[in-house]
Amino acid sequence: MNFDKFFKLTSYAVVFCGFLALLVSGGVGMISTVLFIAVLIGAWFLENSRWQLSERLGTIFIFVVVPLFYVGWHYKIIGFAAGETAVVGMLARMILILAAIKLLQRKADRDWLFLYLMAFFEVLLAAGLSISPLYLGALVLYLLATICAIVTFEIRKTSRAINETHNHNKNEKKQTNFAKIPVARLPLTAISLLFLIIALGTPLFFALPRVGGAGFGGNPNGLSNITGFSDSVNLGEIGQLLQSDQIVMRARIDKSNGKNLQTLKWRGIALDKFDNKKWSKSKAGYIDPFVKGERDFFLIDYASDQDDLIIQTVYLEPMNPPTLFAVSRPVAVEGNFEVLRKDSEGALTFQRKGFDRLSYKVYSDTNVPNAEELRTDDQNYTDKNKNYLQLPEQIDARIGNLAAQITAKSSNRYDQAKAVEKYLQTQFAYSLEMKAQGEQPLADFLFNVRAGHCEYFASAMAIMLRTQGIATRLVNGFQQGEYNETADVFVVKQRDAHSWVEVYFPQENVWIPFDPTPFAQQNRAETATTGVLKRFNSYLEALETFWIQYFVSYDNQEQRSLVRSFKNSFTDYQATTSDWLKKLQSKVSVWWTEVRGDKGLQTSAKAVGFGIAYLIAAILGIIFIVWLFRKIRKLAVWQRIYDWLKRKNQTTIIEFYERMQKVLASRGFVRAAHQTPLEFAFALEMPEVVKITEKYNRVRFGEKNLSNDEAKEIENWLKNLEAKQ
Repeated sequence: MNFDKFFKLTSYAVVFCGFLALLVSGGVGMISTVLFIAVLIGAWFLENSRWQLSERLGTIFIFVVVPLFYVGWHYKIIGFAAGETAVVGMLARMILILAAIKLLQRKADRDWLFLYLMAFFEVLLAAGLSISPLYLGALVLYLLATICAIVTFEIRKTSRAINETHNHNKNEKKQTNFAKIPVARLPLTAISLLFLIIALGTPLFFALPRVGGAGFGGNPNGLSNITGFSDSVNLGEIGQLLQSDQIVMRARIDKSNGKNLQTLKWRGIALDKFDNKKWSKSKAGYIDPFVKGERDFFLIDYASDQDDLIIQTVYLEPMNPPTLFAVSRPVAVEGNFEVLRKDSEGALTFQRKGFDRLSYKVYSDTNVPNAEELRTDDQNYTDKNKNYLQLPEQIDARIGNLAAQITAKSSNRYDQAKAVEKYLQTQFAYSLEMKAQGEQPLADFLFNVRAGHCEYFASAMAIMLRTQGIATRLVNGFQQGEYNETADVFVVKQRDAHSWVEVYFPQENVWIPFDPTPFAQQNRAETATTGVLKRFNSYLEALETFWIQYFVSYDNQEQRSLVRSFKNSFTDYQATTSDWLKKLQSKVSVWWTEVRGDKGLQTSAKAVGFGIAYLIAAILGIIFIVWLFRKIRKLAVWQRIYDWLKRKNQTTIIEFYERMQKVLASRGFVRAAHQTPLEFAFALEMPEVVKITEKYNRVRFGEKNLSNDEAKEIENWLKNLEAKQ
């Protein structure tokens, strides 16, 4: 390939890879993508033509476009795609416009450098947006293209400077001839440098932890709309969320002790006040902040039994309010939080620093009293529990009557709660449509529509039990999500948003969860992809989880976890090796005892026979390995690899010889078919031709390497031949 064409190709590749990084990170939309690709293709074909913009006109465009673009963004004239932050959208489009202008103009060296700089800013901006492993692929391509482009840029610049000096000294017409450079080797050099950078950078990356998530995170102006989670619940609100596939969090169960994970729920907040349409908290404020202990641990509560602990590692997307999700009753949290608080309903919140994605580990105590213990709980409620018994000022009397009918045959709180739960699960239909309306949508749901989604079922159960004097509260969180076997994580999406009920038992001092939503919804199957495509998506999600764990959310917590994993693996390896050596030593000791005759002559003879058999087997094994090694070493593939490695030097000398033949052919000297190279050289009686041919024969047929000094001599001889033309 022509060197100038290769330089142009690598430079355009740098620009494209910078744009690609923005594209896979969600920084640009479809319209911007189509327009920029069109500009990129058009600029390629317009290169070095009279249709390119002049440098002056390009500069004018830049000075005009930048302030106009800022004004358009400031006064909301320019729109942005859904999910983009205003700042990111503005920066991405402004950088692309600047790059497009430079692509369309005539380019000097500083213009190419400007394009490289714009591509770098695009990659940098994409790094702040992306949690996708696709960004890693775009980054690798960018680094590869950039290394090639910078190397060719410097070679081009230096070669041009040398040619200009040479032409000036000889008072010749200015030329732009480049040295004959093996262009095909530049990508190999770039790949080698890239691997070297990765090899040196990877240990440093894992040694120096990331302290935050992806830079720009979510949109601080609309975080509650991103995840659909808030500190209040309006009837009908969750139905809109259940139709979205946007990911809220990824969670791994590190320890479950055989617990049934089919009923897993991620508890967020609990609400105790209902006004016929909305649930909220009656008590504001939090308990005193928890103090961080060793290893970034926050001790929230005390575990009743270590065997009932479930350990979860959660990777949480940005959301508002800043709530931690966990399996119910968290007793300890490990994470990079400055302050951790718990409200009166047990919800955990952290002090936000920006809008980064978050990783943390939770230890939850799942121990609860059994059904028999709960049935005997008849202790009266105190004034501290009155907020969990309050009813709306105007409530349809039919709700209380219905609850009394359902619970008439139940003699304790637990059975009454189970009766209402079963009634709602079996007598009502699940629907995402907001059919219940009016001033009392709960009554409309129970007596007219008889269909709704989870917050209607949870609200109905909570209020019906309150009419019977049973303390309840509504819990807002998420169902377990879809389990990804490849990554060993639960992927929780907006459609997994869920509400359920907790009932208080004062004698046991415990809140027990109940879920009145029909089982068909709780255990709904995935309706998306199946077969090969589903498995591919599973692998892609696993890769994305790995990317988030070790790149996006990598902090000192993950660093310690990685070190512990290596340490545990090494300890296990040591223990396994030690056990094996002990067993071997024991067997050898027993064998030697038998050989000495401690167990009789017959046993001794048998032991000696086994020893000889093992020795012969070991000798035969060694002989076989040596024979196999020799056979493998004689395979033709090694000779081919050796020849390929030697071809670099041979190719160089063949290029010199071919140059010589072209020079001689231009003067009318062509080697006949019957002549050897050396016969042809002696027939011409040219010393340079003879010397070059002798070097050619020595390297080509004598398997001798060509030194740097010899290569310089050949170059001088060729120049002498060319000068004689």
